[in-house]
Amino acid sequence: MKPTNKILMVRPTSFGYNEETAASNSFQNNLPISHSDINTNAQIEFDAMVDSLIENGIDVLVIEDTPSPIKPDAIFPNNWITTHKDGSIYLFPMATKNRQPEKREDIIALLKAKHKTSKIVDLSHTEVDNRYLEGTGSIVFDHANKTAFASLSPRTEKDLFLYYCHEIGYKSIYFHSTDAYNQDIYHTNVMMCIGRKFAVICLDSIQNKEEVNQISHHFLENGKEIITITREQMNHFAGNMIELRNNENQHFIVMSKTAYNCLLPEQIDKLSTYAHILKMEIPTIEKVGGGSTRCMIAEIFLPLK
Repeated sequence: MKPTNKILMVRPTSFGYNEETAASNSFQNNLPISHSDINTNAQIEFDAMVDSLIENGIDVLVIEDTPSPIKPDAIFPNNWITTHKDGSIYLFPMATKNRQPEKREDIIALLKAKHKTSKIVDLSHTEVDNRYLEGTGSIVFDHANKTAFASLSPRTEKDLFLYYCHEIGYKSIYFHSTDAYNQDIYHTNVMMCIGRKFAVICLDSIQNKEEVNQISHHFLENGKEIITITREQMNHFAGNMIELRNNENQHFIVMSKTAYNCLLPEQIDKLSTYAHILKMEIPTIEKVGGGSTRCMIAEIFLPLK
């Protein structure tokens, strides 16, 4: 299965430091500048990223965030929705109250108007039981081999992950990863990226050697080159990349300039053999939101009508 050439992104209206999510996201920083300036900077960075993607032939569906209720993390839609080639749409339980309103019926209606949809499965009912699975933040897919990976954390419950994988017919591989402070890494997609022929992963963050061996074996068995990154590189969002393609079937690895600048020349050379690297300058979004380019992109795999 090829990477998609169609994505959904949400332009922020109230982007800012989210105190509710900061408890489990060590990547966030509360900068000493006004909320208005933070949101303005985030909009400028967002627009430049969208322009770059469109210039390279990637189809971007831009949705404007609604001003009410205030949603500081609406810029990260990948956490609440996934779409699939069979026409199914899944909605996910979010771990904090002020992120749950990001799930918007008008966005789903827009997708349904343009695409063939077979079913909508809403897993959000588990929010009342404090059970969470935050979309492709929690889950990183190897679509070519129908396998899903999840680093378990307060935002990624094992049983929900296993249920979702069963529903979509994917093999499940779950594990534990921690940061330098021995805190669970909040989302799998900050320590792992899987492309067609490569896998970028911070193996140093996984303490259990059996889990490391299981993950490594999967990639080697399926012909993917493992490109390891350090914890320091992970902290600069080197794991938060995504492979996309355009209508001419040219492939791109989208990452931030922060991530690119922390990579070693040999790591860049390896990635460049698989796709052209697109570097996005999103320092405000990264520092304040604690997420990077991959977090900003919800892939659209639905077939067109």
